Amino acid sequence: MEAQAGSAVSSGGARHKLLSAALSLVREKGYSSTSVDELCAEAGVTKGAFFHHFKSKDALAVAAANHWSEITGAFFATAPYQQLKDPLQRVLGYLDCRKAILKGELAEFTCLVGTMVQEVYGTSPEIRAACEASICGHAAKIEADIVAAMKQHRLRARWTAASLALHTQAVLQGAFILAKATGDVSVAAASIDHLHRYIELLFNTGKHKAKDKA
Repeated sequence: MEAQAGSAVSSGGARHKLLSAALSLVREKGYSSTSVDELCAEAGVTKGAFFHHFKSKDALAVAAANHWSEITGAFFATAPYQQLKDPLQRVLGYLDCRKAILKGELAEFTCLVGTMVQEVYGTSPEIRAACEASICGHAAKIEADIVAAMKQHRLRARWTAASLALHTQAVLQGAFILAKATGDVSVAAASIDHLHRYIELLFNTGKHKAKDKA
């Protein structure tokens, strides 16, 4: 996803190389199992360069979470589904987009912040907060479309747009975990399909009305 979205950071700098190495290695090996030496080797920089830019591995993790937010934010902001006029279709288009990028090795499409926060939520408040900001910040963007969809489709519900937006992230993170546990990406794709159908049912779309009458 990083290559697709691009980056505001210079591609030739040691800092950017270390951030890219973190995105790659942490998603592949986990945060605790990734050493500073491995990060330097992957980035092709010296340990002195590492500590010039980051005072610790945790500091790199916080920066990597922020970098991840920038990359994924840019990617989804320019995705084709953003051009859809109906906000509900944008929400569903977002899920279709998430399913479409389930390609390659698991480390290539799973979530950096979701991976890190599972390991360090109780031991590193700084990393946990950075991961929370990334996940919840992404959910807030989806929430805006859900609010608009509820208004346009005149939907009144006991649940909130914020809770549904966070639920999409819970399903996606859970789908990644299942894919890792089973080694089967189709399990993640099926989870996204279920979420897609669930949201359609919440909005009681004509498609499902027609199926119910058949």
